[in-house]
Amino acid sequence: MDNQALEELAALSDLLDLNKIFMLLAAAIFLWLVSDLLHRLSQKLMETIPSKRFLILQTSTLISFLWYFGGAYWMIVGILQPPREMLLALGGSAAVAVGFALKDVAASIIAGLILLFDRPFQVGDRVSFGDTYGEIVSIGLRSVRLSTLDDNLVTIPNSRFITEVVSSGNAGALDMMVVCDFHVALDADLQQAQALIHEAIVTSRFVYLKKPVSFAINEVVVAERLAIQVRAKAYVLDVHYEKAFQSDIVVRVSRLFTEYGIARPQRNSTEPAKTI
Repeated sequence: MDNQALEELAALSDLLDLNKIFMLLAAAIFLWLVSDLLHRLSQKLMETIPSKRFLILQTSTLISFLWYFGGAYWMIVGILQPPREMLLALGGSAAVAVGFALKDVAASIIAGLILLFDRPFQVGDRVSFGDTYGEIVSIGLRSVRLSTLDDNLVTIPNSRFITEVVSSGNAGALDMMVVCDFHVALDADLQQAQALIHEAIVTSRFVYLKKPVSFAINEVVVAERLAIQVRAKAYVLDVHYEKAFQSDIVVRVSRLFTEYGIARPQRNSTEPAKTI
């Protein structure tokens, strides 16, 4: 056996030293424990300072990224301490292997870094992605986790956000626009209907009055008849109250319309109802 082979064997046996393996396991557990502690601390801070919820989530996500990357580098270079030639060779081989075997995962990790710095959306945003709508709860190395309004946790690979369209409803802000559509008959008093809707909105306990309430009026077909659509646009003070705000407006507007006799579009009594 020549000297080069002996040197390589000695280097390999040094890398597989039991003390180093033990230190690697201990370091991995330490990385996980610190990350879990950071997650728990951020949750406590969000409960204590809800107005800074988005900033806390974004900061903890960035720290987690840096922590795992720094930890992986420290485990390889600081603990294993492989020879430079071996590090370069293993790095090249690993890059080729990852490129072929884990190309989708690698693409998602690179996309995760792009999402972190490009920031098309942030942790805490309400976003629409395809047929899925909900709140971004985490942006990880491989995937984004989104909590729907039905309390389902949806995991989406990061790479899909780079190639497909995603819309953010609040773009990092606590408040968000909520749209409610109301339909009245063609002969209804539109000014009174709009005034009643406006009253229901500005008196809601969920409304954010520092931003304006606006309306858009249009003719639409409802129950096979022409009707007037009154679209109300207002801001909720916290995205967590989005559906509560919408429900509150709809219930109180319906009550006011009945109280003031605002006519709603109805099916013509001479027309037979369609069955499904």
